Amino acid sequence: MKKKNAVLSLFLFLLIMAGCIYVSYIGIGPTRTGAAVNIKQGLDLAGGVSITYQVVGEEKPSDSDMSDTIYKLQKRVEAYSTEAQVYKEGDDRINIEIPGVSDANQILQELGQPGSLYFIAETDDAGNLNYSIVGIDENGKYIYALNKTIDELLADGSVKLDGTMVATADAAQTTDNTALKQSQYVVNLTFTEEGTKAFAEVTQRAYERGETIGIYYDGELVSAPIVQTVITGGQAQITGQNSIEEARTLASTIRIGGLKLELQEMRSNVVGAQLGSEAISTSLQAALIGFILVCLFMIVVYLLPGFASALALTMYVVLTLLVLNGFNLTLTLPGIAGIILSIGMAVDANVIIFARIREEIATGKTVRSAIKIGFDKATSAIVDGNVTTFIAAVILALLGSGTVKGFAQTLMIGIILSMFTAMVVTRVLLYALHGIGLSNEKIYGSTKERKSIDFLSKKAVFFAISILLIVGGFGMMGYNKASTGDILNYSMEFKGGTATTVTFPEDMSIEELDAQVVPYIEQITGDGYVQTQKVSGTNEVIIKTRTLNVEEREEMSSILAANFGVNEESIQAETISATVSNEMKKDAVIAVVVATLLMLVYIWIRFHDVRFATSAVAALVHDVLVVLAFYAVSKTSIGNTFIACMLTIVGYSINATIVIFDRIRENLREMPKKTELKEVVNASITQTLTRSIYTSLTTFIMVAVLYVMGVTSVREFALPLMVGIVCGAYSSVCVTGALWYVMKTKIKGKNTQ
Repeated sequence: MKKKNAVLSLFLFLLIMAGCIYVSYIGIGPTRTGAAVNIKQGLDLAGGVSITYQVVGEEKPSDSDMSDTIYKLQKRVEAYSTEAQVYKEGDDRINIEIPGVSDANQILQELGQPGSLYFIAETDDAGNLNYSIVGIDENGKYIYALNKTIDELLADGSVKLDGTMVATADAAQTTDNTALKQSQYVVNLTFTEEGTKAFAEVTQRAYERGETIGIYYDGELVSAPIVQTVITGGQAQITGQNSIEEARTLASTIRIGGLKLELQEMRSNVVGAQLGSEAISTSLQAALIGFILVCLFMIVVYLLPGFASALALTMYVVLTLLVLNGFNLTLTLPGIAGIILSIGMAVDANVIIFARIREEIATGKTVRSAIKIGFDKATSAIVDGNVTTFIAAVILALLGSGTVKGFAQTLMIGIILSMFTAMVVTRVLLYALHGIGLSNEKIYGSTKERKSIDFLSKKAVFFAISILLIVGGFGMMGYNKASTGDILNYSMEFKGGTATTVTFPEDMSIEELDAQVVPYIEQITGDGYVQTQKVSGTNEVIIKTRTLNVEEREEMSSILAANFGVNEESIQAETISATVSNEMKKDAVIAVVVATLLMLVYIWIRFHDVRFATSAVAALVHDVLVVLAFYAVSKTSIGNTFIACMLTIVGYSINATIVIFDRIRENLREMPKKTELKEVVNASITQTLTRSIYTSLTTFIMVAVLYVMGVTSVREFALPLMVGIVCGAYSSVCVTGALWYVMKTKIKGKNTQ
């Protein structure tokens, strides 16, 4: 690159980065568009709206109906945020908590009142009208009224299908086929398999008779569309809405009416952050300190290229903040895990590139040639590692729900931006810095080929250590099961708990609650997993803990009364269900299994040997099981962040493994044909050893600072991550190469040489 172009490139980069930093910090205009403060935050970071519904009717609803209703509501409120939570309170109430919003009335209006939804034939079998036109509204639309009650219609078979048979209902704007090309506002329906069959029958009947189908919801007829054809494909469209808002209201009505239970609003309020502002501020400080330490580490170890990577990583962080804003994603603690993983992958990409550059300089290449060859040789490992993790993230986003979906979204963004900054921004910066005259080999460094370490000679020891850790973990799980009834220390998100509503004489901040009240509660519960939420505009505080027995509830009431002047009679305690439902767990398991299979297929295709793929997946399972063993031994709480933690470890593990496999693949092609396979594997592990250590160390630094500075819940999130990082480094260096070698020599297959 010519000096003039190099100077221009550096100037443009600094100008763009300055602009991005300004927008992410200050924002644009009076609303501060683009500023990081406008990023939507989850309940754990910023609070939101809490709505409680009660089941209509005197009979206690069945557990299956409650579970089904909770799952369907969960899917619907995810339109507001992937981090929204829906769970059972008591026997007949359902709580919905939606982060990042503050207007409960607006949410209630948009969500709709969960009630009964029925599709009713215009006439009964005898030809009598089930409903009639009783007037015309101000928009010129007919107003209908029932001629019978719902009980009569259900009894005589006039109700042909109900809302539980509707899979989706979405508003849309279309253009008619006339010459005027006018806009139409419609509602698109998709039915379940059962609903498809029922709707085909009801539309055929209505079409033959020239009748309408009445849509009855929560006590009134909301629409009576004319049937223009027999619909057998399970999809239908309701036309005739006067505005997109009207179409959205009808779509929302149909969606919410598809619940098995009829619900009515019991209460709604605005709640504060679960973690509190102090936890958020310390986490942000920790992230900043960790990031600075990583940048300093890169500069000290890699000199000028390290400086370029520090600039590129800064650009990565700023772009991440802007994209989170632009896509209106909700940021939570699990989401931060996705960002930490992608930062680690961004650092990893730079380490791989710089190691390659140093190797080329050591062979006598010029710095400019070394930069080019270094990027070329590093590309396959970086692309394969990131694409494999991206495949997993996409599947998790498509099939997962709640925390899993939020984690996957931030991870996808992080992977794309980390690849861009490593492969494009760092490359441009290195060429530009070289172009302005910084071309001395000493400021780039060089690496002499080191003697191979015989890792494979110790494979039996490594395998034994891994088996011992995993078997020990299962043994500890068995002990926990026998002593406590659970193999792991499940928190309220997985097991349910008790929500205690307390009215304090004076308003207390979350920080005051965490410092003064929570320690007393932790003494009662015996663990550090206590959530506090303030009800906006009141002195009420919701304290969520594991399930408390009668004695523990009484002890809590006595302590709160004695130490804080709380009226014991005003304290209300309710049992709440797990916020991670069985359906959400099932979604997560299916997503992880599908993602793992697709990763296996991708690695198989890219490396032309199924043994690479099976070894990588085996290492992934190894790391997950070792971290599970740590959870069992340490009795660390299993909460919402557990899923994100394990997924982070999966992504980290597969990426670390692919780097070594990429070097084995390369050495199989380039080393002399007579070289023993054992020597190839040992050389490959040795050549990538520095990368394995440095990448693990930089990622570990980020998480370790978060652990040191964080509050209890943050530390319980960071500690297993630290264990996973160490485990991933160990397995990639000591286990995966050895496992592939054993499979290669013991199992016949396609020769990759």
